Amino acid sequence: MDAYDAGSTARPGPDEEPQHAASAVAPPPAPPSPEPRTGVAALSMRYQIGAALALAVVAIAVCVHIGMVFLHVAPPNTVTKQHGKAIDDWIYPEFEQNWKLFAPNPLQQNIAVQVRAEIGTADGGTRTTGWYDLSAQDGRAIDGNLLPSHTQQNELRRAWDFFVATHDAQNRPVGLRGALSETYLRHIVELRLDRADAAGEGGVVERVQVRSRTTPVPPPKWSDEQVSDKPTYRVLPWWWVPTDGTDRANGTDPAGASEGGAR
Repeated sequence: MDAYDAGSTARPGPDEEPQHAASAVAPPPAPPSPEPRTGVAALSMRYQIGAALALAVVAIAVCVHIGMVFLHVAPPNTVTKQHGKAIDDWIYPEFEQNWKLFAPNPLQQNIAVQVRAEIGTADGGTRTTGWYDLSAQDGRAIDGNLLPSHTQQNELRRAWDFFVATHDAQNRPVGLRGALSETYLRHIVELRLDRADAAGEGGVVERVQVRSRTTPVPPPKWSDEQVSDKPTYRVLPWWWVPTDGTDRANGTDPAGASEGGAR
């Protein structure tokens, strides 16, 4: 038989594919059907807009409520003074709060602790120094200092707070810690006077007197609040500086007690 004769037994040429190979190719898979939409996406555009508006209203109401509660528990400020009735109408009675954001309220005054001394001179006389502003000294030490010490920031302030909390308006001790607070404050001012060499050459610090100078913090420029800029003073009695390691008459000069007090 001729090799070029066509027949069922003829082998395919190099450029020809077997007939059974063409018939074995599978058809391409059908594209997957889209998943059904759920939730808000399943709604029509009109209902989606309505749902978005409802969520926006809820978000605004939550923000307003949080803001009202914040103003209610915050210390008195310009907003609460101008809109206090609206805040109370929102809070009471359903959302009444019995706590405060800050305890105690932040200070709205600048309090400077100052001291002066009575010096016994080498010739037997006495002289009184001017007032040393210890708070201003601490402020200058802290200003520009990236790592101020705990002593510079808190020692004097906490000593004065301790004294005020344990004494009445007439500077009389209240409770058992009154004498301790006096001793603590007196020791601090004695050390500060010694650092400043207040006694001078041959002099001795015999008595010290402490006072506070309180000035209100001025309101911001945009506020119409009127605050007096006149300072008030709380002057303590003269305290004797013990020379033998013990307090002299508890460190207080009865004769100088009349000079103390707030004014």
